[in-house]
Amino acid sequence: MATTSSQRFLALDVFRGMTICFMIIVNTPGSGQFSYSPLEHARWHGFTPTDLVFPSFLFAVGNAMSFVMPKWESLQQSQVLGKIFKRTLIIFLCGFLLYWFPFFEFDKDNHFALSPISHTRIFGVLQRIAVAYCLASLMIYYLKPKTSFILGLIILFLYWIVLMFGNPADPYSMTGNVGYSIDKWLLGENHMYHGEGVAFEPEGLLGTFPSVVNVIGGYLVGQFLQQKGKTYEGISKLMLAGFACLTVAYLWDLVFPINKKLWTSPFVLYTVGLDCIIISAIIYIVDFLGKTKWTNFFTIFGKNPLFIYLVSEVGVIILYIIPANAKQPLYNWLYENIFKHAGLYFGSLLFAISWMLFCWLVGYFLNKKKIYVRV
Repeated sequence: MATTSSQRFLALDVFRGMTICFMIIVNTPGSGQFSYSPLEHARWHGFTPTDLVFPSFLFAVGNAMSFVMPKWESLQQSQVLGKIFKRTLIIFLCGFLLYWFPFFEFDKDNHFALSPISHTRIFGVLQRIAVAYCLASLMIYYLKPKTSFILGLIILFLYWIVLMFGNPADPYSMTGNVGYSIDKWLLGENHMYHGEGVAFEPEGLLGTFPSVVNVIGGYLVGQFLQQKGKTYEGISKLMLAGFACLTVAYLWDLVFPINKKLWTSPFVLYTVGLDCIIISAIIYIVDFLGKTKWTNFFTIFGKNPLFIYLVSEVGVIILYIIPANAKQPLYNWLYENIFKHAGLYFGSLLFAISWMLFCWLVGYFLNKKKIYVRV
């Protein structure tokens, strides 16, 4: 079967697009109280479909790197490092500014004032993407893929060992794990996430190291697909690798729980395994069966993934800022007065889908104008 880079890139665009699509849906329910359980993160240990979204984005970052890295071989070291650090800084800064947005607020005297940086969250989703991308890029550039793979496995085992030094009563608890102590000391409670009822950073510093392995896994899969992705042997091996990762993750889970918020080592293997299987399925449908009409919807997201994600997050913040009346922001008013009539849970899902479709329209406009925001 003929192979072209455009076909392979279609599969990657679809995978990235599906990830962004699902990410927006799970992030923007009409009401957080009324989300279907598969659209919520596991409360602590365990796994839900929603927990796959973030690691899949990191996996897709690695996929894309496998197409870019060969082009760096003709560049000087300083040029490559410049590209890596520039992209890292931009993505990290976008994440920080997203949490600081809209930068101004009304103080206690009802005067317009600058939002205090002293209470702005420092780490987050985009920040973890930035750091994981940076570390994975440097590892692969200097150590090459095979060595990076071995080092990635070492990182997973070392992370397990380090977490054992947490609270002896429960080293894998929210406030008893080593990562919590490091983040509290390094960042301070005012710069951490408070959505769990306490100051806890689910995208903290220590948990970022195993997330690098998701990027490395994506890179290795992308590299493998460029060589054998269009053969039955190729996707069979990829699916077997996925099942192998799932098996090891299940066994490891017996002593080291699968936990997204701690980004545990079996969580990494579990999500990498699922991503291998999902990409295999996409390639089989798109390239072997030749069914591509359904892909157009997702490629819109896949061509501007980070920008559309930012649009979705900034747009939600704006909806919360705009008052619909004296008691409700526009976001809540839309759910209560329009979508809630379809039912508490189904209406909440319809709200999320509607917002996702709005973001898709933004992506459709950009694609039609051939505007691709490269970060």
